[in-house]
Amino acid sequence: MTQQSTATSSRAEAAPVPSPVPRIVLVGVHGFGEQHLANLARLEKVGALKLVAVADPNPPEPGQLAGSVAVFNDLGGLLGAGLAADVAILATPIQTHAQLAKAALTAGMDVYVEKPPVASLAQFHDLAAAADAAGRLVQVGFQSLGSHALPAIRGAVERGDIGDVLGLSARGEWMRNKAYFKRSRWAGMRSLDGVDVVDGVATNALAHAVATALHVAGAHTLADVASVEPDLYRAHSTQSDDTSVIKVRTTAGRTLLCALTLCAPRQENPSVTVHGTKGEITFFYTEDEVVTTTAAGERRETFGRTDLLEDLLRARGTGAPLLSALSHAGAFTAVLEAIRTAPAPHEIPSAFLTWEGQGDDAHAVVRDIPELLERAVKAQATFAELGVPWAHALPPVRTLAVDGRVVATYQDGSRIRVASSPRPYLHPVRTLGGTVVTDHQPLDHVWHLGVGVALQDVDGVNFWGGRTYTREAGEYIWRPDHGIIVETGSSADDGRLRETLSWNDGPDGAPVLAEERIWTWKAVSPDAWKLTLDFSLIPVGNQPVSLGSPGSNGRLGGGYGGFFWRLPEGEGATVWTPAGTGEAETHGSITRWLAWSGRFSAGTSDGRTEPGGAASTATLVFISAEDCTDPWFVRVDGYPGVGQSLAWDAPVTSEPGVPVRRSVSVIVADGILSTADIEALTNQQGNDS
Repeated sequence: MTQQSTATSSRAEAAPVPSPVPRIVLVGVHGFGEQHLANLARLEKVGALKLVAVADPNPPEPGQLAGSVAVFNDLGGLLGAGLAADVAILATPIQTHAQLAKAALTAGMDVYVEKPPVASLAQFHDLAAAADAAGRLVQVGFQSLGSHALPAIRGAVERGDIGDVLGLSARGEWMRNKAYFKRSRWAGMRSLDGVDVVDGVATNALAHAVATALHVAGAHTLADVASVEPDLYRAHSTQSDDTSVIKVRTTAGRTLLCALTLCAPRQENPSVTVHGTKGEITFFYTEDEVVTTTAAGERRETFGRTDLLEDLLRARGTGAPLLSALSHAGAFTAVLEAIRTAPAPHEIPSAFLTWEGQGDDAHAVVRDIPELLERAVKAQATFAELGVPWAHALPPVRTLAVDGRVVATYQDGSRIRVASSPRPYLHPVRTLGGTVVTDHQPLDHVWHLGVGVALQDVDGVNFWGGRTYTREAGEYIWRPDHGIIVETGSSADDGRLRETLSWNDGPDGAPVLAEERIWTWKAVSPDAWKLTLDFSLIPVGNQPVSLGSPGSNGRLGGGYGGFFWRLPEGEGATVWTPAGTGEAETHGSITRWLAWSGRFSAGTSDGRTEPGGAASTATLVFISAEDCTDPWFVRVDGYPGVGQSLAWDAPVTSEPGVPVRRSVSVIVADGILSTADIEALTNQQGNDS
């Protein structure tokens, strides 16, 4: 793995080297070194090079090499023998790369070093300086960067084949058994004998996924990387991570989400995807296959690949830039350095693991890991941001408590991707008994965020997230129209939170609406508590603002927007009002209250679900304000959600100086409530108000 240096760190335009047949030495003949031996034999057969020596403390088997090939125990012995050579190939343990590469450069050789080329940012700078001082080339063994698919992908993106780029992702699902981590002393280590190693799923095993994705994102040097956020975990008894998400933001404004594991139920070809507003391009880099998916269908293409050793030999003779120069491994080294300096990976509890196989052949499988990786990619979120049960908990912005029990956590939305319309919301919300009754960033709609206020059309700005339904298109389309809601002030006391919020036209856009929001909460019985949300919306300027929905833009029954509560998946869901039961009879109805009951996963003290824990029943009772005529928006079959539609089939206009006000209350109860129970509670609340 490498990180960029401000120095060139390899001869991008090296002076041509007068060359008879280049003389090659290979340091490290086992492991990946065996593949180098095979490649060297192929190229030597056609007269492209001559292997003159190898170095390894465990020499190759007799007869494996030609008699003319000298054999040494290490590179020091080889150099000490005065053997003349032009190129050194280094296929040695990670922690030896930098030292050996510098020694080869000092001896006047160009270098091909396996990935990662260094184990720290400091080593990267040192190696780059050594290459510059020696005037030699350093090629890094990211073989996928020789794929002819890469310029084809770049061209397709530049032509707009998939529309505007929403983000990029790398996904890897591999299986590695216990023996894999016992193959050498350094395997699975972050450091060894006080020396950095930085082995891991992102830095070694699936490093090609990270390096290739960075290349596609246009991030090559250190200066191309704005930030790296590693979220590291392990199932195996190692120092290093084996299941992680790495979020990279480039200085060009793109987000790359790398979701990687060595604990998958089955081995899958790793991939890099460019997600666009009109489709996506997925590159299966081990196969050099590109799959382009748009509304027109799917197209598959297979490309050739330039061998990186041949590329290095060509660059020696022509001065052409290298395909995988050390100078262009800077972005990758930025990722490595962030991982190296991050806290040790969190251990995934055994309750979330299964082990398949016996003895050293056993490999760990993280529960639901394929779905979790897909969800992370779609939401551009880390495991911690998703609230995965075994992930470390992020510190809450604030919490809501009833009688000393935390019943809701306030999220400010700052970690939400732009395309999901970042905004404040409550999640997790739980019953007094601890059952979690909200979801956020679910796989089906990653822009659904717990409990809050959202609208899809505010004078053409999407404050809901995801695709926008337009009357002109007659369908949902991706548009760069996402707004952001930010808190501008707040005050809180026992059972009450008052906020002022600004609805802005994008992360750097102007305010469109000003909102006042008041949350109140209190116990209403030993098994239930009530949450009330009052909010008002008013234009910031002196012009009216239209508040709309897909329904007001022509989508039948799609009048969602305003208050919305996303529930988690559960069993036995029943939804009813005083007038009817089921989605068909409650969706679009106008009633005093609407109830939802079902069985949900048991929660932990921080609102996460227990692995294999017994499910608990709960009931939510949504209560309209006395004079409210907004229809209920209900989804049961497609996904579980309840809202109160502010603009069911026509937009509402917010006039300057005349706020649009709404109020809704929700009783959150353990157990299954009957209609009689609900009537008693709502009547009691009416008398108490």
